[in-house]
Amino acid sequence: MKTILPVLAALLLAGATTHSLAHGDDPKTGKAAALAKEQKEWGIAGDARSVTRTVTLTMDDNMRFSPDRLSFRQGETVRFVIRNRGKLLHELVIGTKKELDEHAAMMVKFPGMAHDEPYMAHVSAGKTGGLIWTFNRAGEFDFACLIAGHYQAGMVGKISVAAASR
Repeated sequence: MKTILPVLAALLLAGATTHSLAHGDDPKTGKAAALAKEQKEWGIAGDARSVTRTVTLTMDDNMRFSPDRLSFRQGETVRFVIRNRGKLLHELVIGTKKELDEHAAMMVKFPGMAHDEPYMAHVSAGKTGGLIWTFNRAGEFDFACLIAGHYQAGMVGKISVAAASR
């Protein structure tokens, strides 16, 4: 037990330095907290000044997104306006199928798990939320609501990012 505690503490400290900062206000300044930009396979956190397109998505308690298929060009910075027309909390999480499958499994085990990354937005019932994302890599990606049971009920969508023209 004596050797496990220092190892556990080291792992926790190492993990704390690699996570993105959460959305929300800085408790010291009251201003929006900065997000650490981390390159993902499906892109990187976008900047409001770089938005080239706005897409509105709706979510509802039928466990569906509308639209559920999106197409972008590599290099586009997209502002997502996300409307929750349901009576339940929903979220939009962008990623690869593998990443979403893994995250969804964790959400089933730990439904109250706190998670907040620049590629996800939690939207309360009847509210509107948003996120800004830069699709700087071409490929086929996914989005989903990972609230326990929602993903499993088919609350998913597809994103196609075409390579930039040369």
